[in-house]
Amino acid sequence: MSRRRVAAPRPRRPGVPPLPLAVLSLALIHVHGASAQTAGNLADAPLTLKRTPQLTETLTPADRGQMPSLVTGDRISGRPDLETVVEGNATLRRGAVSITADRLEYYQPDDRAKATGNVRVNQAGNVYEGPELQLKLETFEGFFNNVRYQFLANEAHGEAKRIDFVDANVSIAREATYTTCRREDFPGWMPAWLLTATSITTDTEENEGVAKNARLSFMGISTPPIPSVSFPLSNDRKTGLLPPTIGIDNINGLEIAQPYYWNIAPNRDATFTPTIMSKRGVNFSNEFRYLEKQYKGEIRLDLMGSDRLVGDRYNELRTSQLQQLANGQITAGSLTNPPKNTRRWGLWLTHHQDFDAKALGLDSLSANVTINRVSDDDYWRDFTRTPSLAQRQLPNDASLNWSKGDWSGMIRTLKYQNLQYNLSPITPSYDRMPQITANYSKYDWHGFDVALNLDYTRFRVNKLSPTQLGYDVNQQSQPDGDRAMAVATISRPFITPSTYVIPKLILNAASYNYYLPQADIPKLTLNGVQYVNGQVYNPSSLYFFPTSSNRVVPTFSLDSGMTFERDASYFGRAFRQTLEPRAYYVYTPYRNQSMLPNYDSAANDFSFATIYTENAFSGGDRISDTNALTLGVTSRLIDPDTGVEAARFGIAQRLRFSDQKVTLPGGTPVTDRASDLLLGATINWTPKWSLDTLVQYNPDTRRSERSAISARYNPEPYHNLSAAFRYQAPSTPTATDGNKSIDVGWQWPLNDLWGDKGKNLGPGKGQGGGRWYAVGRLNYSLQDKKLTDGVLGFEYDGCCWIGRVVMQRITTGQVTANTRIMFQLEFVGFSSIGSSPMQTLRQNIQRYEPLRQPGEAPSRFTNYD
Repeated sequence: MSRRRVAAPRPRRPGVPPLPLAVLSLALIHVHGASAQTAGNLADAPLTLKRTPQLTETLTPADRGQMPSLVTGDRISGRPDLETVVEGNATLRRGAVSITADRLEYYQPDDRAKATGNVRVNQAGNVYEGPELQLKLETFEGFFNNVRYQFLANEAHGEAKRIDFVDANVSIAREATYTTCRREDFPGWMPAWLLTATSITTDTEENEGVAKNARLSFMGISTPPIPSVSFPLSNDRKTGLLPPTIGIDNINGLEIAQPYYWNIAPNRDATFTPTIMSKRGVNFSNEFRYLEKQYKGEIRLDLMGSDRLVGDRYNELRTSQLQQLANGQITAGSLTNPPKNTRRWGLWLTHHQDFDAKALGLDSLSANVTINRVSDDDYWRDFTRTPSLAQRQLPNDASLNWSKGDWSGMIRTLKYQNLQYNLSPITPSYDRMPQITANYSKYDWHGFDVALNLDYTRFRVNKLSPTQLGYDVNQQSQPDGDRAMAVATISRPFITPSTYVIPKLILNAASYNYYLPQADIPKLTLNGVQYVNGQVYNPSSLYFFPTSSNRVVPTFSLDSGMTFERDASYFGRAFRQTLEPRAYYVYTPYRNQSMLPNYDSAANDFSFATIYTENAFSGGDRISDTNALTLGVTSRLIDPDTGVEAARFGIAQRLRFSDQKVTLPGGTPVTDRASDLLLGATINWTPKWSLDTLVQYNPDTRRSERSAISARYNPEPYHNLSAAFRYQAPSTPTATDGNKSIDVGWQWPLNDLWGDKGKNLGPGKGQGGGRWYAVGRLNYSLQDKKLTDGVLGFEYDGCCWIGRVVMQRITTGQVTANTRIMFQLEFVGFSSIGSSPMQTLRQNIQRYEPLRQPGEAPSRFTNYD
């Protein structure tokens, strides 16, 4: 390789500072296999700028092999193609690697650099400092003695007697320390937590650090020697043991869980978690997640081989029953038998599959499967933190969905597992075995909007004994049945920029095949004897006869409204104010539906979302007869610059011209000519606070039937207050008081109370070290004068560590509740010890912000030398 000789510096004149040779950068072009002629051509070629959208974060080995080595310093000497010696402010740079030292020697034949005196190495933002270094630049092999280091990804740092660089990703630190506590510059400084080990191996490609023969010290307290411990080097996933979960529970006792995470592939992972419960036994939880181009899903299986809680409950019940037997309150035949099995299990599965619809001539074809199954009725009370157990009717659902042009449809099976509890029984929902739908919709067809919805469903429910069934067809005792339903809709919208009028016609037809008890079948009387279908009527028996019914109900509706706008100013702020009156008329003639079964219909909640609808019931079994006009008006305040809605006010009322006769089973007809008055307001004056209110006012009784008001104040990060008051009037006139509850939630720095204001360090970084935070949410029933559910806790941000203590109370029945205390000690960027209450805080506290949460990985150019 040809080189230019650098001339010796001339003697300088007195008073003129020396011109350092740092301005003479020597480009050591060491492209492997390049000839001297090629290098000469590169040196003589004019420099050109190349456009690039962004700086390159990572360099491939091939890219690193093509990078030049740039050397600067006060004095440069050496032999061409052999070595270069730089003394005084020496710098050697190649790609993402930069080396500075007092003296630097570079040996070209083996691509080796040797640096001494105040050596500093910057490798893509990771910094190493010490007195002596030997390193091969291209392969990044070598060693560094008496090193201080700092990693870019998690700001971790430490010291080592020696670091051996295996390659650009792997290094081994000997007699090393490791911490994420920010280094303070004062004598005797010690980090709050420190990991010491005979060796620490870091692998940035695998995102893993492994410490051998390690001790973890916190506030001067050290753990016993740990043979091996692994930890992440960034927020990316990695295989290994996760922090153990520790808690105290009034049902489980002392609870210790040790999860193991398996990062199978970028699109697959699994977590295995054995949990020891001091009062109950060992529970094994296994969770598997997968994500592919055409399908995705998640499977979780929990298994407890033997649960002592089942036996303890039986012993308590047995003792109580024996006492009742001795007192003559029950007979021996009423004694409960011992449990046959104490094994507990739960299975949860979700799966979504996309198929090749084009091969079948469809636009789309997909399948969804959801499974929620548990071993027994008490599972929801004993395992309160497992999926889907906030509800006691667990859906098991499978569906095939398709679409083609204006058509779409579904084939579905839905079956519930009902978890019954004697103190709080539930009415089972009907299974759909199967449900087949087809829907057609066409918009702007010659100015008309048309739709057709077809549905066929077989309704099935868990079979009950004759004594449980009773005679009332309208109760849950009603038999299984089939329903075929068709709903045709046609409307003609007339819309202008300020007005709209939408007439609509709906035809709702349904056909039922079901079984009716003989008590409800018309009877024939001959000679004083009643006959049903040719058989003598016996009121004490429960015989069911096949029955069919049909229903066709037409509906006409007319929806109309106007929008007025004006410029306005309130409290010194300019707005675009709207006034939007609306009139909605519905006429549906009366059709007797009292003998039809009710599988899925329920009364709509009275709100702004339902007052402008045709049917007073949800589902398809009841179509309310209606001759009513709904009048309402809404006014909005809109920021003219951003279009953001700052406030909304609304009022609406329904006026009936005839009584509503169609009711749900056991219901009463609605005869009021005027409905309750709905009043609502939503105010988001600034992003800092909001107010939402709803009042349902009864003009006849001059009292509120229902009211709700909620407010939120969020002036800055980690400052959040929310409160809500809800009132529901008693369902019966004789009741003296309704249901009243207060819900309060908060996250607030306690340091603010004594004037210690924090700093905004960015999302997920807290407000600085040494700060306390109060977190919680309380739901209190004023009617029962008790706390129904609650979360109360404190967080402390120690900069490089975070401590949390959280207590949670969950009501699981009328007289039972589950109370749990959780704690967590998190070493930021390393690991955490104790239960993680983060999910509890996120689920219960509105707009809760974690003190630390993953963000974008820092660029290597943020720490560029």
